[in-house]
Amino acid sequence: MPTLAGHVVDLRRRFDGAAPSCILQAVLGEVFTRRIAVVSSFGADSGVLLHLVAGVDPATPVLFVDTGRHFPETLAHRDRLVREFGLRDVRSVGPSPEDVAHLDADLSRATWDPDGCCAFRKIAPLERALAGFDAWITGRKRFQSALRRELPVFEIDGAQAKINPLACWSQADVEDYRTRHDLPAHPLASRGYPSIGCAPCTSAIRPGEAARAGRWRGFEKTECGIHRRSADRVPIPQTVK
Repeated sequence: MPTLAGHVVDLRRRFDGAAPSCILQAVLGEVFTRRIAVVSSFGADSGVLLHLVAGVDPATPVLFVDTGRHFPETLAHRDRLVREFGLRDVRSVGPSPEDVAHLDADLSRATWDPDGCCAFRKIAPLERALAGFDAWITGRKRFQSALRRELPVFEIDGAQAKINPLACWSQADVEDYRTRHDLPAHPLASRGYPSIGCAPCTSAIRPGEAARAGRWRGFEKTECGIHRRSADRVPIPQTVK
């Protein structure tokens, strides 16, 4: 039985330079059948990955972290994509009402502890939801930020494999696919929001700014943390300020 590391090395060898559709057909229908999930923010570019996944197996589990702080437009976009793509197993996961009451009762934590807010609203719920899977798929791409510039298509995250089938795509590739397939646009995309997270931590970008410049504006934070290695993730806060 190959180790996880050996398995990932083999996948890199087999699918070096392969198109996202080929990668998804293999990992969903052959390699990790019924043991793999897609994690989606239902953000500005999410429709591309979800459309590709639906073309292979619309019953693939899709995990949406409902933090309770999303834009209403994101929730509406989620519902539209689910309906139009025929996705049959979309699961909303998020913090418990007890955690919210204990850690963010006045809904201010994002303004003074964005790492802690992400830790209990996003990271912990997603870790629980992924516990029963051997692998998960993300929509990350190398062009999105400096931290993602060396993003591999196949990687290891703790005890699981992580697949980034769109890693090599450019923004032009994404837009070309969206146009060719007439995919629904996120309602905020045309209003200066190329990267969309929770409402308190996302602002429109200014001309010339990077796509993710509107995320956590005013903080050094550039990632929510779910893609940090397990050992490097911010611990869940225990108290309020």
